[in-house]
Amino acid sequence: MFEFKRSTVISVENSSQEAVARNFAALFQVPASFVPEVSSGDARAQVRLIFDPSQPHEGYQMDVDSKKITIRASDNAGFYYAFQTLRLSLPSKIDSKEYCRGVKWTVPAMSVSDSPRFEYRGVMIDVARYFMPVQDMMKVIDCMSMLKLNKLHLHLSDDNGWRLEIKKYPRLTQVGAWRVDRGDIPFPDRRNPSANEPTPVGGFYTQEQMKEIIAYAAERQIEIIPEIDMPAHSNAALASYPEFACPTVKKFIGVLPGIGGSNADIIYCVGNDRTLQFVRDILEEVMDLFPSRYMHLGGDEAWKTHWKTCPLCQARIKKEGLLNEEELQGWFMQQMNQFVMSKGKTMMGWDEVTNSKIPQDAVIFGWQGYGNAALKAAAQGHRFVMTPARVTYLIRYQGPQWLEPLTYFGNNTLKDIYDYEPVAENWAEGYEDLLMGIQGSLWTEFCNSTDDATYLLFPRLAAVAERAWCPKGYSNWERFLSAVDNYDAHLDEKDVVYAKSMYNIQHTVRPSSTVKDAVEVTLECIRPDVEIRYTSDGTEPSKTSALYTEPIVVTDAEEIRCATFFGNGNQAGKTLTVPILHSLSTGKDIIDDKEAGNLLTNGVRGSLRQSDFEWCNWGNSGRTFVVDLKEPTEISSVTVGCLTNYGMAIHKPKSIRIEIADRDSVFRQVAEKHFTPAEIFKEGNFIEDVIFDLDGITSSQIRISLEGAGNCPQNHLRPGQESRMCIDEILVK
Repeated sequence: MFEFKRSTVISVENSSQEAVARNFAALFQVPASFVPEVSSGDARAQVRLIFDPSQPHEGYQMDVDSKKITIRASDNAGFYYAFQTLRLSLPSKIDSKEYCRGVKWTVPAMSVSDSPRFEYRGVMIDVARYFMPVQDMMKVIDCMSMLKLNKLHLHLSDDNGWRLEIKKYPRLTQVGAWRVDRGDIPFPDRRNPSANEPTPVGGFYTQEQMKEIIAYAAERQIEIIPEIDMPAHSNAALASYPEFACPTVKKFIGVLPGIGGSNADIIYCVGNDRTLQFVRDILEEVMDLFPSRYMHLGGDEAWKTHWKTCPLCQARIKKEGLLNEEELQGWFMQQMNQFVMSKGKTMMGWDEVTNSKIPQDAVIFGWQGYGNAALKAAAQGHRFVMTPARVTYLIRYQGPQWLEPLTYFGNNTLKDIYDYEPVAENWAEGYEDLLMGIQGSLWTEFCNSTDDATYLLFPRLAAVAERAWCPKGYSNWERFLSAVDNYDAHLDEKDVVYAKSMYNIQHTVRPSSTVKDAVEVTLECIRPDVEIRYTSDGTEPSKTSALYTEPIVVTDAEEIRCATFFGNGNQAGKTLTVPILHSLSTGKDIIDDKEAGNLLTNGVRGSLRQSDFEWCNWGNSGRTFVVDLKEPTEISSVTVGCLTNYGMAIHKPKSIRIEIADRDSVFRQVAEKHFTPAEIFKEGNFIEDVIFDLDGITSSQIRISLEGAGNCPQNHLRPGQESRMCIDEILVK
């Protein structure tokens, strides 16, 4: 072991090395009550920094024994990352905010030769939907730097807020930085503002504050890349300066508190020359402020509704010889790219930029699905960054959804991200050379505090960093978990809230293939180093409860409670409660739709989250399926469970029809219910059981037909969008 003491001296060769060394030495001031001396060319030094041009960019060679530490690197980044390796090798108390008596500040002897796989190792933080205060942002930056991440992409503008002072256009922050307060209503369910409503929620960074953040990040080898989204996601800007919207927009333009519904189609009028100058003026101030070589221009999710009827936009299409509105967006992005290039910067944009002519030298971020739209740019020789929503979007659930705060869509767990390989086997030759790296992206629709944001960021950001740094093909899950536990201990000392979802249990309940009318309960945890223990008598699981080793067969109504435990007997994760119902349909097959049968007759009701793996999620086309009871059975009622999640456009069907089979297997209708639009498109998030009383009819098969409700009405938060059905469970009594 090497021990840092009051007498420890760090020797540097120049002032730039000195700044890096002092950043590390300052860590000791509070917890150790001493600061190692940093000196130039000091013969007394136990820690030496040596410039070595043979080391790769951002790489380093570090040798540690009981008497000395030698670090060789070719740039400041390499020296900085060597110190981060030392930081994470020290006791986690090094990040304590108070003096720690009796701690030995030791690191193990080691020899490390280290360099990153990718030049771009990033995270995007959406500060438009949730404004993160300056000091909180700095704390996140410090946590990033420990992971050797080097790019912070700040999403500074959106429909929901404008977050950066622009001196030429003060109303961007006077008006655009503030929105109405919709209380605890989830983001997708929030109604748009009306004129003259108070707007108390928000905030913004002054340019002086942003300079402070930029300098703080630069000291930690992090480049901050600003994003000003265009031509869409611009309601906050247009609420401030509505003259830059299309003249065909007749509705009130306000800063949106939620998704926005049809108001999200209010975007910049790019047929107006004054709009182009407005955007250039903004970009000029932003590029002057940020030293980054990159300027992200967004380019995503632009509805062309108003462009189609706007005389200015249509005149622009005609004047420039464009085919349609999509090409108009391409033309606009090219104009802005030319301005960015004239300032010596490189444009970045989301993968919708590939829908028309890609601007010269633009870097494309692949986000939709698995990010493959970015390959359209690669085919034309453009560099790209992978940030696929299906893997690295940190807004998604990071663990079993029954135990997680509300958010969107499916799961992106710590292990999902760790297992991600951005380079697919079927990529064309040359694509890999154009891949700059990967990015975790945190959209903050469901964040109301910095704690909410860091809960979603950490520890998944460690998996992003691991994939971005480690060599292709490297994988050691158990070793990674040990490193994450160590990193989390440092987060604890910094009072950073993070998720412990990796200790929670995911359940899967399916009809048994071996026991009649039974279901099998499978319990899984992504941590292989914990035990799963469970009870079925209503008591809380403990270290002495039954050890889970194989699927649990359940033949009647029962409640399984389970949790993970460490080897010392302490509970690791939250307790998961799985209530299993039992009816005549439990464990039975669904004819012609095995996937649906696995969910509709497994005895487990879905939660209020449509993506929790218990709901059958179907669109407008309707659905028909048959519950096979195997033998003639007296039926008194059939219950169909329906989910409403208004903000996500999930509503019950327009009608449900029940049919039974007679002895000749010919179905006849025995019940049907129709629902009015008012009954279907109710607001809220709730489960509704539609019950059909059948008065003791005997049958071996029940056919259930669902008619889709059509598109959401115009007064809906998602007007014109397809209304989807989520169905679970089919209960037969």
